[in-house]
Amino acid sequence: MDRTAQIKRETTETSIVLDLDLDGSGRAEVATGVGFLDHLLTALAKHARFDLVLTCRGDLEIDDHHTVEDCGIVLGSAIDEALGERVGLVRFGSAFAPLDEALARAVVDLSGRGAAFVDLSLERESIGALATENIPHFVRSLAQNAGITVHLDVLKGENDHHRAEAAFKALALALRQAVSTTGSSDVPSTKGYLAGGSR
Repeated sequence: MDRTAQIKRETTETSIVLDLDLDGSGRAEVATGVGFLDHLLTALAKHARFDLVLTCRGDLEIDDHHTVEDCGIVLGSAIDEALGERVGLVRFGSAFAPLDEALARAVVDLSGRGAAFVDLSLERESIGALATENIPHFVRSLAQNAGITVHLDVLKGENDHHRAEAAFKALALALRQAVSTTGSSDVPSTKGYLAGGSR
């Protein structure tokens, strides 16, 4: 089964091109103009074993908000497209990920109902050029457009870089588990149907 997606999105605020393969090796080529966002997305792709190519030209002369939000929208839409009818999926995933003193937990459900509940306990206003308030906003944008329920929290940690990166690694591991296939031809739902985020 081909579980890939190619998306181009053009607005007055951003221009984004994305290629995604859910059954990749973790290869990432990410250039958003926001260094720490690139770092987080590279970690996400690596540990989810997604192949991800993403370039974004955004209105960074204003701030990073539109770039972060739109990258979340496009990645979420790509995941939704690549999952197709969501047949034969594990569907649920959960993971813990440590990074030095930080420990994060992620639980996901490819439910078709996009929602994110995020508590990263970040204290700094920004990490590099990325406003910390936009990190949970990215996760919410991704979840809503992918049709995924995400619970993501940081259980402990002192360094915000570590907290944020551990959270994205935990999310990656949970997604890797959830998008895995079972070999079944059934939709993993008593309803018999899982609607994606963009459908």
